[in-house]
Amino acid sequence: MASVQDINRRIRSVRNTSKITRAMELVAAAKLRRAQVRIEAMRPYADRMLELIAGTARAASSVRGIPLMERREQQTAAIVPLTGDRGLAGPFNGQILRRAFALERELRGEGLDARWLVAGKKGRSTLTFRRYEITASWSGFSDEPRYADAQAIAHRLAELYAGREIDRVVVVYNHFESALVQRVVEQEILPIAEDLLETTDEQRREDALRGDFIYEPEPEEILARLVPVYLETELYRALLESAASEQGARMTAMRNASKNAGELIDTLTLAMNRARQAEITQEILEVVAGADALTQ
Repeated sequence: MASVQDINRRIRSVRNTSKITRAMELVAAAKLRRAQVRIEAMRPYADRMLELIAGTARAASSVRGIPLMERREQQTAAIVPLTGDRGLAGPFNGQILRRAFALERELRGEGLDARWLVAGKKGRSTLTFRRYEITASWSGFSDEPRYADAQAIAHRLAELYAGREIDRVVVVYNHFESALVQRVVEQEILPIAEDLLETTDEQRREDALRGDFIYEPEPEEILARLVPVYLETELYRALLESAASEQGARMTAMRNASKNAGELIDTLTLAMNRARQAEITQEILEVVAGADALTQ
């Protein structure tokens, strides 16, 4: 059995760890509130951008001259996992990478080559450890992404797609549901899905009520300017969703760690009391034995 000093030393160590996890939980909670505000403000804008793209595409006579809307035979797909720069966030990074590797197997089963572009130090280190070739990587902004970060990723993807180096782009990230729930999502952002551009009955009725639009310049030219912005917007929304999910996962993980530390302290305290009682009992037995020896 461990001595009272050893158990007491371990209790102090666990208590200090508990202070750290509690502080990290509070920091993650504060960052989560800010991230929630940003993503809730971003979602309506992204939805309206998609509606604008769809409306302009319906008015355009042809989209063949727009490189980012070109649909061609797919040979190479780009997988873009959005991971975090730090750990201690429960399954946040692991579930993204597992889904990304599963997606790679599916693509190779379909006869497609896969290229990796990754955001976040955790994803980059994992791919490097597994000896994957990384076409591009970005890091340093997983906690608080900016629009410029999304632009950097979008520009690289657009360059590869327009240069016919890739024929499809799939982003894998955690969609924020709540502080306790983050859902892994695979979103194909290039080429733009045809079903997103289809006209629904409700949209036809709205167009009929509004009447004909006059576009200046031509819809094709407007669309050519809007599509890169749409790509940046979708990536920015994905980064914000990922940031909020990371903080929620870290807050939950640190809360569980603090709870487990408290339970371990209780267990160690009980063991320490038992060890102390055993020492006291042993000392009493030694005193009684010594007294008996003196009286004999």
